[in-house]
Amino acid sequence: MLDAAGYDVLAIDPAAPDGPIFRAVTLEQLEATGLFDLAVADRMLHHVHPLEPALDKLAGLAPLLVVEEFAWEQIDAETQAWYEETYRRLSAGGQALKGPSDLDQWRRNHTGLHRSEDVLAALAERYEQRHYEPLPYFYRWLEVLEVEADEQAAIDAGAIRPIGLRWVGERRASPL
Repeated sequence: MLDAAGYDVLAIDPAAPDGPIFRAVTLEQLEATGLFDLAVADRMLHHVHPLEPALDKLAGLAPLLVVEEFAWEQIDAETQAWYEETYRRLSAGGQALKGPSDLDQWRRNHTGLHRSEDVLAALAERYEQRHYEPLPYFYRWLEVLEVEADEQAAIDAGAIRPIGLRWVGERRASPL
């Protein structure tokens, strides 16, 4: 979207598609040739090991950082039940879904992820927080946009926890 709006964009991912704005590299492998106005970390910091050098690199690349993240550890019993029932309902209706059907199995298969509180603490060492917002996330996991309104309604009613978050920070000034 940023590219289409006329901004200069560099999008990195080990599985990046072909195209002039894409590079199939990890953050650690990125050899940037200049500074950026803004960096965006979209649902990836919980996977990055080691986290601290990656955040140091991001802080060196851009003074502003926007983070969309996944607070997987915030999935309590009620939130899990809501998600799995939503999954079953959509699946029974013939919808092709991208997210896991069983969150207990997903946890067993995804050990070693950073908790959101650890990511936020590491960000706070490098950035001044300018914005924090808990958000729906399951609709993105399932890749079913229509679920977002139901998920937000369940969050607003206190029935489930928001497991997505948006965080914006400005790089801290380096000591002289």
